[in-house]
Parts: sequence; C-alpha cells; structure tokens
Amino acid sequence: MRRGAVVAVTEKSHWPASGSSLHTKTPMLRALGASVATLPVYQVALADAPPEFTEVGIRYSRYSEDNLSAEKVIAGSRERYDIDVTQFWLEAPVGSSWSVALDIQNDYMSGASPWFVGTSIEGQPGVIMSGASIQDNRVEVGATTRYFWADGNAGFNITQSKEDDYEALALSFDVAWNSADNARTWSVSASHSNDRVEPVDGNIPVFIDREDLETQSVYFGVSQILSRTAIIRVGLSYTLSEGYLSDPYKLFDQRPEKHRRTAITAGYRKFFTDAQGTFQLDYRLYTDDWGTNSHTLEAAWHQNLDSFTLTPYLRYYSQSEADFFDVLADLSADYFADDYRLSSYGAFTLGLRSAVRLGDWQIEGQLERYESDNGWGLYGGEAAPALVDFWRATVGITWRFD
Repeated sequence: MRRGAVVAVTEKSHWPASGSSLHTKTPMLRALGASVATLPVYQVALADAPPEFTEVGIRYSRYSEDNLSAEKVIAGSRERYDIDVTQFWLEAPVGSSWSVALDIQNDYMSGASPWFVGTSIEGQPGVIMSGASIQDNRVEVGATTRYFWADGNAGFNITQSKEDDYEALALSFDVAWNSADNARTWSVSASHSNDRVEPVDGNIPVFIDREDLETQSVYFGVSQILSRTAIIRVGLSYTLSEGYLSDPYKLFDQRPEKHRRTAITAGYRKFFTDAQGTFQLDYRLYTDDWGTNSHTLEAAWHQNLDSFTLTPYLRYYSQSEADFFDVLADLSADYFADDYRLSSYGAFTLGLRSAVRLGDWQIEGQLERYESDNGWGLYGGEAAPALVDFWRATVGITWRFD
C-alpha cells in the first residue's frame, strides 16, 4: 500500500487519467498547429483516427522526499520515502479502425512513514516515525482497446495492480465525439475499481486483517477551439468511494466509510506564432464531504526549438483541513486523523520538462521541486509537523515505427 507516497489525497492532476497517446489528426488540435498538439497536458485528447505508427516507450522516475528536521521528530527514523518508478508502454494500430495499448509500471518504495503525532517533553507536537525502513513493490498492468469512427472514438481499459498489502482491479470506459464543424469535442468517461487491503504486520503493528474498498468515478468534459491559435477545455468529475478508507499504518486514524469528491477543471492554451511557443494555464477546484476544499493553479510556457521542446512550469496548490483532522488526534470523536495529508497547507511546484526528437526516436526529461508549508495556504488551521517536500526526476525514450 502507498503509505504516504501520495502528497495529498486531493492533489490530483488536472485532467482525467492519461495513458493514451496523442494523435495530431484530431481536428480540434490540428487547427492549432503542431506546437499545441504536442503539449503534454493534451495527451488525453482523443483522436478520430487510429495511430499511424506503433509506439514503444520506457520511462524511469525517481521520487525522493526530504528527511524530516530533527526538531519535528520525537522517535524513529528521520528518513522518508524514496520511490523508483519504471514504466513501459506499447500502442499499435489494428486495421483501419482500432488500436491497442499495453501499459506496465513497477514501483519500488523504501523509507519510513509517520506513525502518529505525539507531544514532546517541551509540550510541542512531534512525529513518531515507523522506525526501520519500510520496503514495498507494486506492479500495475493495464490494457486498452479503442475503436475510431469518423467523428469520434471509444475506449475500454482494464488495469490490475498488486503489491505486498494491496490489490486493485479497475475497469474504465470513455467516449469522445466532435461537433459537425470539428471545433468542439465532448468527452465522457466512467470507471469502477475494487480494492483489497491486507496490511503487513511488520515494524508497525496493525489492527485489521483484510478490508475492501470500491470506487466509482464519472467525468464529462468539453474542448472548444476559440481561434486558430487558442483552445479552452473544461471538465467536471465526481467520485464515490465506499469501504475501508482509513490508513492501517497510522496509529490514530479512523475515517468515514464513504468519501464523495467533486472537481471542476479548466485549461487554456494560446499559441504565439512569432515566438513559436504556447502559454498554458490550468485551474482545478476540488471539494469533498470530508470538509476539504482545494485550489490548484498551474502556468507553463511550451517553447518549440526545431526538434527540441522546453517547458518550464509553476504550480500552486492550497487545501483546507478535513473536518476530523487534528494535529493531535481526538480519540473521543467518531472520526479522527492526524495525517498531514488531511491538514490545511499550501504548496509550490517548480518544474522543467524537455523533449528532443531524433528521427523516429524521442528522448524526454523532467525535473521538479515541491515544497509545502502551512503558512502558504489560503485556509486557516494548525500546522501539521510532517508536511512533505520532495524532488522528482524523470527520463524516458520513445520509438515509433511502421
């Protein structure tokens, strides 16, 4: 199970889950020119023709959290998580109307996790960490098939994820169709996931043997061409999770068995011909029935330099704390948690993406720095002592062939 690997339960990407490649034959994108068509955020745009080439790629990412400062730790290791992620994907056309894709991901995680928040001799809250390093390995395999017709396409995906203490099976379906003038594209998707939690009783004692969780999610979005050089996209998603939602590796953690989440997303792209670059702006508003609200705003500049692209970006995130969060968990309440991911805080991410195309090959890289602080948020609330800062680096290579 991902014990703390997720920075925050509400901090998600701006668009529906990606994984399908972008095909520049999409009328909506073709009208904007190649620079807009290659923007990473539009990898989820759905084409009305299957891919012309078979594409094979591999990507490696290194995620490394900063150690906790000594004054915030009462006991246990100060080290936090390091995660190595290796991804492989293959997408190929099948006949004139179909495509198939295979995605495989392996995550190896090691480090210590906050167990609970206690009080030091001086009366200040501090973190009791898990102690010895936790190690876990997750393998995820997904397969997608997609059918294309003149004005749209539809896809079906099945994904199986397995790790030492967690197993999930997810099914999803999506469909997209274009307006008569090809200036607007509507998209709808739905997914269902069955998860099973079987905690490993190692250096942290756990108090459950097995629990289950089900999640359903739906999404509706529309993209509209505003001019030959500008496009806008808006979307609405709703997600319902039912079952075991507590964290078995945190001593004081008792959460409701239902979690309803709603998010509104919006994105704008403007291509500047003289500069051969594109301005990108994304916003996401999130709210849930646990009392958490969040805002995400990201700005980026995508610069084309012949066969080379460079994209610096800056993201700001802020969330309010959950109704049952407290720095020191209130065990007299029905629900309680001292998990920093449910606290109120703000965060900044500064990053740089790059890619270079060499014939049928493309090499990509990305580096980003994430820092969070209670004082950077838009909402009030006491500071959680275990907020995370991290580095993430990615390199990848893709090969296209007939």
